[in-house]
Amino acid sequence: VLQLLRGVQRGSEDRKSSLGRLRWALQNKETQQKFVRLDGSIRTLIGLFTSSLADMQMEAARCLHELSHSSDPAVAEACLPVTSYLLTYLSGHSVEFTELCLYTLGNLVVESEAVRKQLLPQGIIPVLASCIQSPHEAVLEGLGYVLSQLLQAKEAPTEIVPLVLDSVLPQHMLRLVCSGLKAGTGAAVEFAWCLHYIVCSHTANAVLLSLGALPALTSLLLDMASEIPQDAPEGLELLVCPVLRCLSNLLAEETGCEGQIQDERLLIALFLILQTFFQQHPFIVQECLWLLNNLTADEPFFCSALLSLDLLPALLQLLPCSQMAGVLV
Repeated sequence: VLQLLRGVQRGSEDRKSSLGRLRWALQNKETQQKFVRLDGSIRTLIGLFTSSLADMQMEAARCLHELSHSSDPAVAEACLPVTSYLLTYLSGHSVEFTELCLYTLGNLVVESEAVRKQLLPQGIIPVLASCIQSPHEAVLEGLGYVLSQLLQAKEAPTEIVPLVLDSVLPQHMLRLVCSGLKAGTGAAVEFAWCLHYIVCSHTANAVLLSLGALPALTSLLLDMASEIPQDAPEGLELLVCPVLRCLSNLLAEETGCEGQIQDERLLIALFLILQTFFQQHPFIVQECLWLLNNLTADEPFFCSALLSLDLLPALLQLLPCSQMAGVLV
């Protein structure tokens, strides 16, 4: 490990190949731990990461990315000096480089509270709010990954969600989720989970409702159901799941908002989704039934629609699916 570091530090012509060998070695957990303990190791990588040589910069970024995969918080905390540079480089660079910086940040956020606490005053939320207007799907997906990791942190409800709500992020997240069928589902899936984590924080539902989250997500669910089975894009169930959860939890948290979505087509959409996915993706059954429960709870409109559309027999057929499905039915 020391030889690899010296090879990178020497500044010889084969520095790039030395970085390549280091990157390969850093895929090993033990090597990661040894490397960060070496004096000057992170400082050397930062020097190359901030250099004016694009190929060196990219190789150093890849080495930092390998380190970010470590499950050892000590490795993540050794990378604390690099976070401000990662944020700086989220604008004005190549798509590949920006994407790499985003996933490195996301990985570091998962493993270390110290990293999260440092990133907030460094302005990660305003930087992400600027990035979310990127036209590049790969950048948006990486951004969604970082944001979803931040929003899952234990301190998110008190320290992170309020900052997100004070930014333009929620409206853009909602827009990107709802355009997922047209633009590409990768980013839409990430942002749908972000919305779900925000709803689960119990601090933001009024904001989301004021942005029209209920009718927008309902419309998306209707669109997804209309794509079944002929034009459904691969991995559609990955988007369906968080959208169902967002709707379910918004309805569970906020009483009286069912009036915003009184559309019997929503019930038909739910049963189309159930019919399509219950064989290959049985987890979708529980999500659909949870939403159906929240729609029909003290709501005569949906109870009447369930009967008038003759959906009760289809509902009863789901009883044997699982114990939880039986309870929800």
